[in-house]
Amino acid sequence: MDRPATSIVSVEVFNSLMLSQAEISDRWEIQQLVVDYSTAIDRRRFDDLDAVFTPDAYIDYTALGGIEGRYPQVKAWLAEVLPNFPMYAHMLGNFSVRIDGDTASSRTVCFNPMVLGGDSGEKGPQVMFCGLWYDDEFLRTAEGWRMTRRVETKCFQKIL
Repeated sequence: MDRPATSIVSVEVFNSLMLSQAEISDRWEIQQLVVDYSTAIDRRRFDDLDAVFTPDAYIDYTALGGIEGRYPQVKAWLAEVLPNFPMYAHMLGNFSVRIDGDTASSRTVCFNPMVLGGDSGEKGPQVMFCGLWYDDEFLRTAEGWRMTRRVETKCFQKIL
């Protein structure tokens, strides 16, 4: 029995979009690097960021009230400022990765609730809910993929 034409077209379209093992590996490694960043921040293991960023990476957190600058300066700022928040977490999704040879870019959505320090009041601690996108650029190095640029783009920020 013949298959409907739509099935044949779907297979042809699917086959034309198949990625090579190298492309799959590159995408997976880049996505994992974005996760590794969040894990390092959430665990307050700022030295782990050395395996995420190139030494000269540019980072811009100004959209949500942070600083911008080169990686060493921003790493020191994170280690100084983030301990002021008793708890925080990153939830990532919608990884969109584009690879062009030994460079790549991605956009990832992030939901980042942060418990505010200080007096909690009778209702309990206040939480700042941050919704943002990470717009990142990457370079393939001898040590693997590394982030060369990270810019936060604000979606929302609300304290409850």
